[in-house]
Amino acid sequence: MAYKIAVASGKGGTGKTTVSVNLFRMFSQRQPCLLVDCDVEEPNTPLFFPESPEIASEEVFLKVPQIDPEKCTFCRNCVGWCEFNAITVIPPVSFAKIDEGLCHSCGACLYACSDGAIFEISSKIGDISSLATQGASEVRVGHLKIGSAMQTSMIRQLKKKTTDQFPIVIYDSPPGTSCPVVETMSGADSVILVTEPTPFGLHDLKLTVDLVRDMKIPFGVVINKAGLGSGEIYDYLKAENIDLLGEIPFSKEYASLYAQGLIIKEIPAEMAAIYQRLGETILNKRIP
Repeated sequence: MAYKIAVASGKGGTGKTTVSVNLFRMFSQRQPCLLVDCDVEEPNTPLFFPESPEIASEEVFLKVPQIDPEKCTFCRNCVGWCEFNAITVIPPVSFAKIDEGLCHSCGACLYACSDGAIFEISSKIGDISSLATQGASEVRVGHLKIGSAMQTSMIRQLKKKTTDQFPIVIYDSPPGTSCPVVETMSGADSVILVTEPTPFGLHDLKLTVDLVRDMKIPFGVVINKAGLGSGEIYDYLKAENIDLLGEIPFSKEYASLYAQGLIIKEIPAEMAAIYQRLGETILNKRIP
């Protein structure tokens, strides 16, 4: 079965995608690897593979409930069953409506309705595309429909496309600790938390550590932009007995390459060596 690694961070801008893309590059030199961009609102991994052809694309739909006003008796049973406050029913004016922006397609309202007034339609929430990269490796990207609030559902559908034909699967998570991040981490064999040695980095790392521990997933930490800030983050890792998998030094040259989307094609030798060691550490430890 595939070994699934989620790369996450408590805040944006720490270098989560940088680590994901470079680990993907390193692993792909040895065996087929799949990189899945789960940041479906702002997927940017394709920027680093401009010459990779698209080999597959499909639309993603969810079943969204609707209310038939001719059958509805305005009893409000569906309102009581909805955990997301997506249903409004006002009996005095015979009004009933489901807000698609709040609905999570759980199906509870269909179960609750004894009048047969609720039915489902298909609603598009986004697209999934696949890019062929070096060897037999692929990059899979989810694009959430603009304005949709269904990030978690989109990520769930995206992860369903993961197959065991790839020995290693890397999930590039959205930032933060919200539901989309939980969905991305769910089912992962290990989690790499990317942080930076700054007060903000430490604060958000602590939140993410609490989340991963609650989910009971093995994890380790990579410190990006090492050399900036203070040593507080190292004191925290030591006090909490958290495994430091590796450090990536701060480099203006490397940041410039990232901004141009060139961290795959023109990666400096010293950076390549760092990611080589990091990848070997991950594979050897399987993050203990």
